[in-house]
Amino acid sequence: MKGILILFGIILGTMVAAQHPLTQDNVTLLTMDRHAENLLDKTKANSVSIGIFQSRQTFTRHYGEIDKGKANPANDSTLFEIGSVTKIFTGTLMANAVLDGKLNLDDDIRKYIQGSYPNLEYLSIPVRISDLISFKTAFDRELPDNSEIKKRAQDSTAFLLWNLDAQYSKQQFFEDLKGVKLDTIPGVVYKYSNLSMELSAHILETVYHKTYETLLNDMILSPLGMHDTKLYPHEGEVVADGYNDQQMLMPMNVNHLWGSGGYLKSSIRDLVKFLNYELDPKNKIVQETQRNISDSDQHWVGYYWDGILVVENGIFCHKQGSTYGTQTFFAVYPELKLGIVVVVNQNAPNTYGNLFNTVLEIAEDLKVDSLSKSGIYGYRTTKDKVIFTYTYPRAFDASLIKSVHVAGTFNGWTADDDNYKMATKGNHVYELELPKSSFNKGETYLFKFVINKVG
Repeated sequence: MKGILILFGIILGTMVAAQHPLTQDNVTLLTMDRHAENLLDKTKANSVSIGIFQSRQTFTRHYGEIDKGKANPANDSTLFEIGSVTKIFTGTLMANAVLDGKLNLDDDIRKYIQGSYPNLEYLSIPVRISDLISFKTAFDRELPDNSEIKKRAQDSTAFLLWNLDAQYSKQQFFEDLKGVKLDTIPGVVYKYSNLSMELSAHILETVYHKTYETLLNDMILSPLGMHDTKLYPHEGEVVADGYNDQQMLMPMNVNHLWGSGGYLKSSIRDLVKFLNYELDPKNKIVQETQRNISDSDQHWVGYYWDGILVVENGIFCHKQGSTYGTQTFFAVYPELKLGIVVVVNQNAPNTYGNLFNTVLEIAEDLKVDSLSKSGIYGYRTTKDKVIFTYTYPRAFDASLIKSVHVAGTFNGWTADDDNYKMATKGNHVYELELPKSSFNKGETYLFKFVINKVG
């Protein structure tokens, strides 16, 4: 994350106190404005919408216009395609089914699929529910199989993919499923899969005897008051247009399967409600979706997240959703009580990188005050030593921390050099002592704490 994180400088022999004359509300809004302008400039997108949930407060802002030259800015109720952020909703339903005892993570998925599928095993090892939710099924293709279309990336690719999806039915899905092969042992290799998502929706319908859409409404959308969010917009409802980098209007997603991998539409006001939901430390379903099921030493995916990793002040859960003309980034920092969602009505080669960096930069700007007040970032000096001190939040699960290193300008930002590995001192504290002679007096050094070599 070098170049993304807000870092703190060491000036040996000098201590400088930061001034914070603005209220936190103003800081949050100014932060949103600054990063939205930067994102619009870098991507040349028409529209950016940002929602933040921070310490029980909601902030929403909208910038630009949906369609260039039409003076039609988004608002809190504007419907956007949210793509794979849909997977977090599906993951919530799957976690609920596990906690309800409807599913077991070790179950063979064929237990819930009618018909014979001897192809869904490798060396007699079946695909399990845990493999579905962690994208480790070893499926050799998507359904429908779009591999040939994706080999020839061109302006018409989105329309060719749309046409393929538009003609694909559930009946064809189950027929083609018999031809899917596993290319390795399930549960070993990560491979992103929308086929896993559609199977998950079918399995949910099997165990609950309700449609996927009904389960979404009954278990998530209605209880949370997310009245804008839906698979199928009502007559007269408009979903925001999306574009590529050539300002070509892109088609909306089409899906005649379950839509569990990327077919939801939502608004910023609803997505902020879902941020709040994902930040609830007492919600057993939320905790299950974010759990380190694989007991990974670095990062994990929980239930269909793109990544969950330990950072300086807790865990960071993130999910990106792409459609043909829109990208959404959804992220939560539970220990900070901070959630951020950004929607851009553009899908271009550089959109994701800029969107990812924007969310991280917003988070770092909003975390600075919290970090400095909590004492997480710190060092002190003695006559002949510099002592770095990292203190993790008391409410945080310490078992998720496998290692803590110091990385900075003084060691080339190396995140896994054991010469810079911190030692636990008890009482939530890690420390590292370095000789003062390693630093040049009066020079400024930047550093950060790296958790599990990736945080």
